[in-house]
Amino acid sequence: MTGHSTATVQSPFSRRGALALVLFGAIVFVALLWMIGAGMGGGSANDGGGHAGGKGLNGYAALAAFLERRGTPVRKSMNEATFDRPGLLVLTPPHNVDPAELDRIVARRHVVGPTMIVTPKWIGVPVRDQDGGRKGWVRLGGPVALDWPGFRDDISLAMRTDVPRWSAQDLQGPLPAPQSVQSGSGARLVPLVTASDGRVLAGYIDDGGIYPALEDIALGEPSGEDWNDTTYPLILVFEPDLFDNYGMADKANALLAGRLFGAAAEEGDGSIAFDLTLNGHARSANLLTLAFTPPFLAATLCLLIAALVAGWRAFLRFGPPLRQERAIAFGKRALVANTAGLIRRARRLHLLTGPYADAARERLCRALGVPRHLDARAGEDAIDRAMAAQGLDGPPFSALAQGLREAKRPHDIIGKAMTLHGLERTLTR
Repeated sequence: MTGHSTATVQSPFSRRGALALVLFGAIVFVALLWMIGAGMGGGSANDGGGHAGGKGLNGYAALAAFLERRGTPVRKSMNEATFDRPGLLVLTPPHNVDPAELDRIVARRHVVGPTMIVTPKWIGVPVRDQDGGRKGWVRLGGPVALDWPGFRDDISLAMRTDVPRWSAQDLQGPLPAPQSVQSGSGARLVPLVTASDGRVLAGYIDDGGIYPALEDIALGEPSGEDWNDTTYPLILVFEPDLFDNYGMADKANALLAGRLFGAAAEEGDGSIAFDLTLNGHARSANLLTLAFTPPFLAATLCLLIAALVAGWRAFLRFGPPLRQERAIAFGKRALVANTAGLIRRARRLHLLTGPYADAARERLCRALGVPRHLDARAGEDAIDRAMAAQGLDGPPFSALAQGLREAKRPHDIIGKAMTLHGLERTLTR
């Protein structure tokens, strides 16, 4: 038994102000969850290493930024889940990488998507701030020969000096460090980029797969034996100065990167992922990361939209708060109505028959001038004599009162009480 009035309580905020606060808080909260899930709170990867997060001479941050600005979907991966995605995976392992681990990744990728390995050459020495350096800057301490026993032992590496230029079909350009140029050789190596002396600076493995995008830019022909269209290529870049920050300062190297990486990505789904796990930046997946990663991203978006719709509906439905009325209103009528409702719900009508008959007798005795010292029976007899004196037909008051006292069923009680009330009104008229 409660109600609401149309009166409103004055709010310290306007309708638009409250909506703006709620929307701003929701957007900031979702953005925070996304940043945590994307790993943006883990610090910078610019540590002077030879990877896509490094901005030193031996890093590949310029290459990643260049490919992204060309419209290619590029991401820097810190989780091994990228190994199972069909896009081009670019590995830039350090000198001390585990050859068995690298071979496991390559074998795993052979039926998943194209893989490119850029072999390391330089040892980077960090430049201290007091020497005028910035975060991530390095000095090239010199080339170091690779020793990866058990990984592609059919490919041999060599370090040559006085190799000033590289060439790839109609493109050619200078090498930034001609005194130390790393090249590779092997019977199943199809050259993509060569040095001025003919040595292979970059190529892909002829493993019987069909790779039309790479064949279009290759400087040689694959053997054509045991063709297989269900595998993906392995591209090896032996000379890192072709694509590291040191080499990307030259326009020709940038053009070469656009062509080579574009062809390699075309063998997959067109996207490129630079791996950072082999360089010490591995991070485990968490629930927030999965929530903002396909296919779970669709469920997350649906949940956010549902929350937005529910909030908007609640904002429009209820509006400002209303002042609540009293549960029991003031006044005799309201008090009687509430009391009657309580008695009716309690099913105790039969307890009211005697008190109601007695109250009716007392009212009639006062109205007819019957002496107050008479007992109940004498009072009822006096009322009966008054009825006879007025010539009223029907049962006497004493019979009606006794019948009301003996009634048990709600219908009978109400009927007899109404008859007694009618007689009372007739006698007091």
